[in-house]
Amino acid sequence: MSTMALSRQSWWPWVRRAAAWGFFALIAWLLVRQARTIDWDDVLDAIRALPATTLLAAGAIAACSFVLYSTYDLLGRHLTRHRLGTGTVMGVTFISYAFNLNLGSLVGGVAFRYRLYSRLGLGNETITRVLGFSMLTNWIGYLLVAGVAFCFWPLSLPPGWKIGNDGLRILGAALLVLAAAYVLVCAFARGRVWRIRGHAFRTPGLAMALLQLAMSCANWSLIGGVIWFLLQGAVGYPHVLAVLLVAAVAGVVTHVPAGLGVLEAVFVALLAHQVPEATLLGALLAYRGLYYLLPLTVATLGYLVTEVRARRRLQKR
Repeated sequence: MSTMALSRQSWWPWVRRAAAWGFFALIAWLLVRQARTIDWDDVLDAIRALPATTLLAAGAIAACSFVLYSTYDLLGRHLTRHRLGTGTVMGVTFISYAFNLNLGSLVGGVAFRYRLYSRLGLGNETITRVLGFSMLTNWIGYLLVAGVAFCFWPLSLPPGWKIGNDGLRILGAALLVLAAAYVLVCAFARGRVWRIRGHAFRTPGLAMALLQLAMSCANWSLIGGVIWFLLQGAVGYPHVLAVLLVAAVAGVVTHVPAGLGVLEAVFVALLAHQVPEATLLGALLAYRGLYYLLPLTVATLGYLVTEVRARRRLQKR
């Protein structure tokens, strides 16, 4: 290996880290700057004005979403044939999902699954396959829901935006093509092994692919329903769902934990011309409480109980 290559290996990781932290600092500065322009008293008034029945309905939909997402890893159990019980698998998935939403995918979706599943006796290869299939399920459904939303119910964009409905329809059509391509691969290449970074993944069958789509589409639709209920019908459901889908990708791209500020910024940018800003932010803060913080509290307690039980099992051996 040349001296230049060795030199690059020594400084390049530091450059990447500095660029990442600089990017996060820029986002934080923009969010703080935007937050200073908001009348938070009006936002708090909007939260207080939310009817109890609306909060209960939104909470019930959020609970249904978490229950549905918690079954994703059961698909991975079916593929890997491991023997953990249904309740155990759903518990691990619930805990991982709640921490994933609030702390990011590397901490929640990945680290918590590896720790919890390994303590339950699963090997790293099995855990990787379960994790990979759950992530695939989530984003395959996203492609279909976003494709339909952008193609058939394009957003009512703010005046002056350069991109129009035609551009959104083209994007929606492209997402639908990707979702259809996955289904076709599963239909005609069932059992084929794909190797990604040293890990082997086997193509599921058509029935499994359709089940993945049904579960994930239903979950994304439920999440959109939580925000729509909290907005009390001020915006049509398809538009609320479409904005949520845009915000989800924005949160992934920016790598901000919990998409903090990113979700709100996207909704304000795309819907503030239809709904007062205070009403929007009040609904979104209520959404964060119901869909992020409340499940995180439950998941934290569940994780502590799991750790205590794991230590007791180790002491008995």
